[in-house]
Amino acid sequence: MKAIGYLQSLPISHPESLIELQLPEPEPGPRDLLVRVSAVSVNPVDTKVRRSRAPQPGRPEVLGWDAVGVVEALGPAVEGFAIGDRVYYAGAINRPGSNAELQLVDHRIAAHAPQSLPDAEAAALPLTAITAWELLFDRLGVAEGGGDGDSLLVVGAAGGVGSILVQLARQLTRLRIIGTASRPETRTWVQALGAHAVVDHSQPLRPQLVAAGVAEVGYVASLTHTDQHWAALVDAAAPQGRIGLIDDPAGPLDVTMLKRKALSLHWEMMFTRPLFGTADIAEQGRLLARVANLVDEGRLRSTVSERLSPINAANLRRAHELVESGRMRGKLVLSGF
Repeated sequence: MKAIGYLQSLPISHPESLIELQLPEPEPGPRDLLVRVSAVSVNPVDTKVRRSRAPQPGRPEVLGWDAVGVVEALGPAVEGFAIGDRVYYAGAINRPGSNAELQLVDHRIAAHAPQSLPDAEAAALPLTAITAWELLFDRLGVAEGGGDGDSLLVVGAAGGVGSILVQLARQLTRLRIIGTASRPETRTWVQALGAHAVVDHSQPLRPQLVAAGVAEVGYVASLTHTDQHWAALVDAAAPQGRIGLIDDPAGPLDVTMLKRKALSLHWEMMFTRPLFGTADIAEQGRLLARVANLVDEGRLRSTVSERLSPINAANLRRAHELVESGRMRGKLVLSGF
């Protein structure tokens, strides 16, 4: 089968940073779906792994943690799926990725794709939807339908995770949502997704929050550059508030700053359930099914902002360049082998 991967960790400007490969077709394990991939998305994790994970000699790494495709074969323990089903998923970080014609995925972390979206639009959703859902409901502990009278500050709201988090919070909670964005086009994007107010994270946060009528926030979702904003986030948080983050801060965070307000810190990593095979691993499949229903009901929309075709080495190198720029709005997708 055709795949795109790498044999050594290289800067994305190098022509061999991502190359086209011919690999054996994978055989499904007991719980696996064998999926013929039709569309993928590129996330920051793709670029991080490419830069940091050196392949073993003779064993190329295949990236990709978002996919839409059609089921071609089933493991004997699979339930709820049939050959020919159109599915979407984010996969597992410790298994070969979706930048290949065929991919194996544990059926418990997959779901039927939204019927109302074409493949490329649907491929933008899985990883960010899982991350946003787990961060909001599992880590920060917001109850569906809850949050009345409280606020959520989303730092980096125009990015991939922020773009779906703002929508989930607006549709499924009663929180007042304040997103951060620093450019006119990203501010407009965040407002269109449902934020009640937008502030500029390149400027002091407290005066902007006060001007927006929010003296302090009960919940903070820090999605990027947490180390740069740390003191401002602690300052903005209400006593006994909760701070959640998904990024990898460049420097240490002074957690002693949380003590005075009795703040709690929550780290989200959407790969944790599949990586450790947790007892609740199937929650990822269930939440993706909920997201698909919300999309088909018109309550959530895809967050695609860039499209490339076909799925090949040149276009994936271009996609990695765009993601590494740190200026992406929403998601970048590729479709068609």
